[in-house]
Amino acid sequence: MEFATLNTGARMPMEGFGVYQITDLDVCEKSVYEAIKAGYRLLDTAAAYGNESALGKAVKRAIADGLVKREDLFITTKVWVQDMHKAGDTYASVKRSLALSGLDYFDLVLLHQAIGDYFTAYRDLEKAAKDGLTKAIGVSNYFPSILVNLCENVEIIPAVNQIEAHPFFTREEDLRVMKSYGIVPQAWSPLAEGNYGIFTDPDLTAISKKYGKTAAQVALRWNVQRGFSIIPKSTHEERIKENLNIWDFALTEDEMKTISAKDKGKSGIINHFDPDLVKNLNHLSFEH
Repeated sequence: MEFATLNTGARMPMEGFGVYQITDLDVCEKSVYEAIKAGYRLLDTAAAYGNESALGKAVKRAIADGLVKREDLFITTKVWVQDMHKAGDTYASVKRSLALSGLDYFDLVLLHQAIGDYFTAYRDLEKAAKDGLTKAIGVSNYFPSILVNLCENVEIIPAVNQIEAHPFFTREEDLRVMKSYGIVPQAWSPLAEGNYGIFTDPDLTAISKKYGKTAAQVALRWNVQRGFSIIPKSTHEERIKENLNIWDFALTEDEMKTISAKDKGKSGIINHFDPDLVKNLNHLSFEH
C-alpha cells in the first residue's frame, strides 16, 4: 500500500473501502470487517449513508479480534447538507456521528456537498478539528472555482477533496487546482458505478491481459498513479480482495494516456450544475 501525506502531516492510504449504498447494516458490518481482514486501512462512510453504526461495529470487532489497532485505521465520515445551514449544526453532526459509530475521533471529516451554508459549516469543522473530534477536515464534490473560493476564505485549508473520478471523467482541472493548494484528491466511484462498459472496455481489457489483471484493476491503478486516493466499494469478498490487488504493477506512460483519452468531460452519474438537483439537495434530509 502507498500513502498520501495530508497537509496535517498525517498519512492516508491511497486506497480504501467505501460503504455508499450498503443500506443493510448487517451486510455493511460484514463487508467492512472483511475489508479490514483483507488489508484495507482506509474506511469511508457518511451521515447520509445511514451506516456509520455498522462501520463502527465492524471496527470494534476487528480490534477485539486483534486484526488492527484503532491507530492503524484511517476513518472518514461526511456531514450532510441538512447539518450545514447554521452555526453549530455541523459541529453537532460530527458529535452525533462519533456517538453512532462508537469512535473517539475521526481521522477525516468532509462536507458532503457544496450546498447550503458551507462557509459556516466549514468553520464548524475547523472547531471540530481544534477540539480533537477529527484529525483532519476537507470537502467533497467541490468543483475548482468553489474550492478556490473556500480556500481563500478559511483558516484551515481542506486536506482532501473527494470527487467523482474515473477513466470517463478524469477531472484534470480539479487535479491542477488541488495540487496548487496541497489538497489530496480522492476518487469516489473510481469504477464509474459500472457504467460505460468499464469492466469490458476493449482498451482496459487489452492492458489488463498484459499484467494478468482485470479491467477494473487497471482502472483503479490508473487513478492512483495520477495521485488520487480511491475508495472502491463491494459487498462481495472476492471483489473486495481483487480491488486491493493493484499494488504489484505499474502502467506505462502510453497506457496512462490511452486510458485518460476516454474522458467525456462530464459526469454520467450526477449533474451538480442542474438547478433542480441543487434545490432538492438543499431540502434532502436523512435520519441520524
